[in-house]
Amino acid sequence: MRNVTVITGTRAEYGLLKPLITALSDDSEFNLQLIVTGMHLSQDFGCTYKQIEADGFKIDKKVYDNLIGDTASDITKAIGTAMNGLADAFEDLNPDLVVILGDRSEILAAATAAMIKGLPIAHIHGGETTEGAYDEGIRHAITKMSYLHFTSAEPYRKRVIQLGETPNRVFNVGAIGIDSIKNLKLLSKIEFEKSISFKLNKKNILITFHPVTLEKATAKTQFNELLKSLDAIEEATLIFTKPNSDKDGRVIIEMIDDYVTRNRDKAIAFISLGQLRYLSALQYMDVVVGNSSSGVYEVPIFKKPTINIGDRQKGRLMPRSVINCEPNKIDINEALIKAFDLDFVSSLKKQVNIYGDGTATKKILDILKTTKIKSTKKTFYDL
Repeated sequence: MRNVTVITGTRAEYGLLKPLITALSDDSEFNLQLIVTGMHLSQDFGCTYKQIEADGFKIDKKVYDNLIGDTASDITKAIGTAMNGLADAFEDLNPDLVVILGDRSEILAAATAAMIKGLPIAHIHGGETTEGAYDEGIRHAITKMSYLHFTSAEPYRKRVIQLGETPNRVFNVGAIGIDSIKNLKLLSKIEFEKSISFKLNKKNILITFHPVTLEKATAKTQFNELLKSLDAIEEATLIFTKPNSDKDGRVIIEMIDDYVTRNRDKAIAFISLGQLRYLSALQYMDVVVGNSSSGVYEVPIFKKPTINIGDRQKGRLMPRSVINCEPNKIDINEALIKAFDLDFVSSLKKQVNIYGDGTATKKILDILKTTKIKSTKKTFYDL
């Protein structure tokens, strides 16, 4: 039995990892160890570790990063604190393999601590590009620290190889978030409305907007442009999910709270909907608006339009259902018109999913079972 340590730091990432965590927990070949860090342990972001425990998983280690703000200095210090705690956690747990997903700052801390200790890392969702966020640099840095790579599309597999990783350690398994969509029993409309204590309307919009972290203090201006566009939509229910603990994210949270206070008849906000309510919501939304990666990966499975604002996701492979626009009221208004166009919406029924078929978990598990790692030494694969 091998000790496999999975690390999670955010509500969204945990939702993606949950099928794999379940599979590892149920498989007799693996001893699942769970490390929880980052936003999961923050009161400001809902203490979402409680959901992990409610799902029946044992948390082996809680690693606090003591993030106190959203400045560059705050986040940098939090990375150092997390790295310190993760070093101790790895000493105690002695993993045979560390599994991480994505590109957030706490995951950079985990990868660094694991690499220095000589632990093999399996990285999910490498090879992607997001030109507007410092996640871009973090993601590629994690790729170079990792031994096994599970990408969400073939171009991303090729990009990981381009970074010097040997092809027989790089696997295109598809986007793991699709697994839950295929397997979860989602809420009915009545159940969903009851779960959020709010009624849906003729038009229903889900909004998730994060700061564009490689831009300087644009969050307030860009989000205000979005709010002005949403203001003009009549007979609509607006569901906001609040941003992550990114640089300059708190100004967006304050703006959401203020907007909902002024528009209680049509707007509601959540720190976290949780996986079941979030995916259930997508069934009943007319459009998802913002700049979250979910609009690229999960929303298209429901054949619904996504309005992707600005540069945060720039560089990712975009399904036809994604409408890209600039972060200003005029462009957002034009995108909303297209998203509500019946011909456009109807055309999405024929959209082919470019991010796999919902079997990423099985593929990853099979590869982990057949891969024996004797050393983390890697030869640079030179194209």
